[in-house]
Amino acid sequence: MTLHVHNTLTRRKAPLEPVEAGKVGFYVCGPTVYGPIHLGNARPLVVFDVLFRLLRRHYGEGNVRYVRNITDIDDKINAEARRRGVAIGALTAATVERFHEDAAALGCLEPTEEPRATDHVPEMVALIGRLIDLGHAYEAEGHVLFDVPSYPAYGRLSGNSRDEIVAGARVEVAPYKKDPADFVLWKPSTGDLPGWDSPWGRGRPGWHLECSAMSGKHLGRTFDIHGGGRDLIFPHHENEIAQTRAAHADAGFARVWMHNGFLSVEGEKMSKSLGNILAVRELLEDWPGEVLRFALLSTHYRRPLDFTVGLLRRARAALDRFYNAVGEAGDPEAAGVPADVLAALDDDLNTPLAISAMHGLADRVFQGDRGAAAALRRAGAALGLLGAPSRSWFQGADGDEARGIEALIERRASARAAGDFAEADRIRDELKRRGVALMDGPGGTTWRRT
Repeated sequence: MTLHVHNTLTRRKAPLEPVEAGKVGFYVCGPTVYGPIHLGNARPLVVFDVLFRLLRRHYGEGNVRYVRNITDIDDKINAEARRRGVAIGALTAATVERFHEDAAALGCLEPTEEPRATDHVPEMVALIGRLIDLGHAYEAEGHVLFDVPSYPAYGRLSGNSRDEIVAGARVEVAPYKKDPADFVLWKPSTGDLPGWDSPWGRGRPGWHLECSAMSGKHLGRTFDIHGGGRDLIFPHHENEIAQTRAAHADAGFARVWMHNGFLSVEGEKMSKSLGNILAVRELLEDWPGEVLRFALLSTHYRRPLDFTVGLLRRARAALDRFYNAVGEAGDPEAAGVPADVLAALDDDLNTPLAISAMHGLADRVFQGDRGAAAALRRAGAALGLLGAPSRSWFQGADGDEARGIEALIERRASARAAGDFAEADRIRDELKRRGVALMDGPGGTTWRRT
């Protein structure tokens, strides 16, 4: 089977043809580490994790290079550190640690490389110098700016002309700009801000420049896929293309651009003013990470996704059904992914169709085909799902809590054996209040979370 992906740049879906046969390199914009990630950040995390898993199945683990950066130079970081009264390094270190914990809870694999902007400032300075030498950038009042009119292809990714971009007011107005669309490559830093020495004085890089330098360092000047959320198409990705292609006209930069759709919450756009920005960490207090992951994959990645409590409940119910079906079926890596599931994923990561095929496998299990349980487990693995033992999924308790529940079940069994049914019922009712359901059977009593 051949993987087909939709390319934002060409506006069409086509087979993926790697730059180097048998190997794939892709870059995804990671977090700016000034606060916990929210659902909008989580969607590309999960989407491109599925792509990573799929590419490794096609090309082998050692032949896929997934680079996801950490942006730890940014004015938002500086402002948040000042607001909290903490050192910038302490803020970014703690935020990166929380990010890794949240990504793991969502079932995401670690990328091949996770470069940090602070480790790549020399590459950024060199890139700016090349752009100045080639006439694509200029210095003004301590800043260095990219000269947008010098790059005629500007706007091709977003489909906007330069005039439309300027009229849309999504540009920073500054008197030192030659053109309103010009964007910052380097800005001066005062003594209380992070800064690095450069030919243009002590300063720090612009956000757009960081990704160009890091992708070039770790993937080369031409690589296969660049991914991110749809909100990054303009200006971030548009500016990345302009500065990278202008500096290296003979290179292709990213050949395919993939973008996931916008995410809303209960029908409204996420925003601070509405108070509906949902942090992943807060959601994990009430829902397993696998439920969040399933919910994010329930809609095709390029389509808008409305995140609701109802969606979470449906995701939980579907996972309960799948875990009931797989039981303790074996190793998800023991054989290949079922053909219809793989075909769905190869069609531009059609995860809803893959999930539909998984429901078909569960139907077969409940109709008596136990062999379908292992196939369902393997299908889940392709999406980063169904990795836990079924018993663990339904019990959902840590070791100490589980042992406490088991002790109560033993006390109940002893009470029943002694004919003390009132005590046995009291224990059952206590467990029920704690959200634990008991199932009595010929082999004894088992339990699960309700």
